[in-house]
Amino acid sequence: MGRHPTLCAVLLAALLAGAIAAGWWVVQRYRAPAVTGIAWQVDNRTVGIAGDWQRLGAQELLVQWSAVDDLAFVPGSGLPQAPVLPDWRRIAQEPWARRVILGLGGRFDEKRARAGIAELAAQSRALARLPTPLNVVGWYFPVEASPEWEGARQLPALLKDLPRPLWISIYDSANGGANEMADWVASWLPPDVGVFFQDGVGVYARTPKVALEYAEALRKKLGSERVRIIVEAFRPAAGGFRPATADELRPQLAAYRGYQTYLFDGPHYVTPALVKALAR
Repeated sequence: MGRHPTLCAVLLAALLAGAIAAGWWVVQRYRAPAVTGIAWQVDNRTVGIAGDWQRLGAQELLVQWSAVDDLAFVPGSGLPQAPVLPDWRRIAQEPWARRVILGLGGRFDEKRARAGIAELAAQSRALARLPTPLNVVGWYFPVEASPEWEGARQLPALLKDLPRPLWISIYDSANGGANEMADWVASWLPPDVGVFFQDGVGVYARTPKVALEYAEALRKKLGSERVRIIVEAFRPAAGGFRPATADELRPQLAAYRGYQTYLFDGPHYVTPALVKALAR
């Protein structure tokens, strides 16, 4: 027969179990939920894109554009090429780029992009036909829409000849309201096009809680498969923006649990130090 445990041993075991449970709760409370992917605003500075974003759960890469301001970051487009092209074959092997949503033709300046959407749509059709080593699971038309832009209603006709699955991005800098935003988008967006909602937290347009209200209103109008969230991983700083801290970013990720989320953007703002802090 085995010896019966003493009362002290039982109490010690109970204390250890409680401590382990409490430790697990703390880890779960402060560890950021996994992200779906990262966004990449391609420019000459980040053509050598590298990172360990898979530590945050990222397996999908949203490439903002293949060409910007008539400068191509892919070969064979007929446009002038960037001085150095990304190594797309190497990128295709990265754990954070197992799947890619490939952006098409865009412009850095939003006003120019909106004024020239017909030209960009034509350029995008040509870019979408180019071969790529990437595992492309969708395409992205990089002209952002917001409620004050009356030209958004031209998009359905311009998007009809682009490949599917197709995505655009939307934002509401005026804070017109979640339901109003959802109604506006639903009034013109083609039923086979999805949206990336920019949460606006990075520019202090709203809190994560309010951003979630927008996402929920959009999901109710468009369906869950057509709504994803761009998590702004930056904050204003003198002369521009800086990476968000882990403490700033965690509430965003926690609020959007259950949504597909993409950090904007990986190479510029989601640094190795930030990844390490979030993955702890």
